Amino acid sequence: MTAPATELALTGVEGLDNILAGGLTRGRVFLLEGSPGTGKTTIASQFLMEGVARGERCLYVTLSETEDELRDSAASHGWDLSGIDLFELVPPESLLDADQQQSLLYSSDLELGETTRRIFEAFERVKPDRIVLDSLSEIRLLAQSSLRYRRQILALKHFFSTQNATVLMLDDLTAEAADKTVHSVAHGVIMLEELAPNYGPERRRCRVIKYRGRRFRGGYHDFVIAPGGVRVFPRLVSSEHRTGYSRTMLSSTVPELDSLLGGGVDRGSSVLVLGPAGTGKSLLVLTFVKAAMARGETAALFIFDEEISMLFSRALALGIDMAGLVKEKRLFVEQVDAAEMSPGEFSERVRNCVEQHAARTIIIDSLNGYQAAMPEENALILHMHELLQYLNRQGATTFVTVAQHGLVGDMKTPVDVTYLADTVVLLRYFEAAGRVRRAISVIKRRAGAHEDTIREFRIGSDGIRLGEPLVGFQGVLRGVPDFTAGAPQLLADVPK
Repeated sequence: MTAPATELALTGVEGLDNILAGGLTRGRVFLLEGSPGTGKTTIASQFLMEGVARGERCLYVTLSETEDELRDSAASHGWDLSGIDLFELVPPESLLDADQQQSLLYSSDLELGETTRRIFEAFERVKPDRIVLDSLSEIRLLAQSSLRYRRQILALKHFFSTQNATVLMLDDLTAEAADKTVHSVAHGVIMLEELAPNYGPERRRCRVIKYRGRRFRGGYHDFVIAPGGVRVFPRLVSSEHRTGYSRTMLSSTVPELDSLLGGGVDRGSSVLVLGPAGTGKSLLVLTFVKAAMARGETAALFIFDEEISMLFSRALALGIDMAGLVKEKRLFVEQVDAAEMSPGEFSERVRNCVEQHAARTIIIDSLNGYQAAMPEENALILHMHELLQYLNRQGATTFVTVAQHGLVGDMKTPVDVTYLADTVVLLRYFEAAGRVRRAISVIKRRAGAHEDTIREFRIGSDGIRLGEPLVGFQGVLRGVPDFTAGAPQLLADVPK
């Protein structure tokens, strides 16, 4: 059964069809290029298996790998290539020198015309709807010159176009100079890249360089090669995900904290919690998770820095049974390894929690760990901008923590994203009466007025307690305040 010519050919690669605006135009020639190891063969195999699943005839012509190698590679993903005609293009026996007992024949020893003829013969035998040609590097070596190479590519294109076959040509970019010959001939060009960071595993990304007649999703998109094949994570564009929701005020269930925030936190807004290490940023945002649970909502927590078991223990001391909530599927907690996960994959996981599990409270703890996954600070800000805008438009309330450098005095923030957040909460240490204490203040709230005071707060078995505004001190944010007048309004210890 042959698919209609007007129907797009799905690639079978998760996320790639989204980038290609639906798939590959049938009856056209496409180029998939990338260095060895970037995933070209894996994508090509998925492309053909998708065709087999749809009742199409599929042909894989390999000039670089043997049939055994292709089947072994497929088996590593748990695939069975039955239904795909594998044609291993090997040198004719007449070209082998029996006296030398040669086991390997270089491509330059094989006549270019003979190679093209045998490709056409395989095509005529199978009459496929989809065909993969792996790889153009062998044909380039046989052609010896760019003019002859271009002529051969044009000959292949014209032949396949008369048969209404969708063609995916692979190129491993092993030519000494950047050869763009096929770019001008192909209907579309997809480029795969592999990046090697200073630490951690390699990162892979793809980009559609060209696609005639279609508006594709431009830019770079992260992807991974995992058991089961290639998964692409389309670049998040927040403007494509607008939804309607009621912008209501959400309470933290702590009256003093709500008062400091001007009544609470707005649904569909982002809250940035700044402060040095140990000031209680994680436990403060857990207060809002507890409030979300009380409202019957679902929440998602993405942890970059802390071990999950330790966080669960600390939350339990506040009366939050996170393990029980996870078991009930009301709370989704994920430990994120910044060295192993790309920003694109992280955004995809956040989206899954929002769209598939209806999570409306999102915690990212912390931005410092998220930054470690980014090659450049500018890219981090752009990623965060799109992610926060997306979450806001989904009606989700997002809490992001940032650990500042230092303990008292001047604080340095590793990356300034305060302008992205709708609300900014500042935590500080300060010294008073011979003890190290914590102070909290709100320095920004887009949606309306907020309290401009500084309050002391404590975290204990009874949760978070806020004291009266620290009107008797000057310089609390500096860390070593001066006592001005009146009785100090400090929190007393809770009797045990």
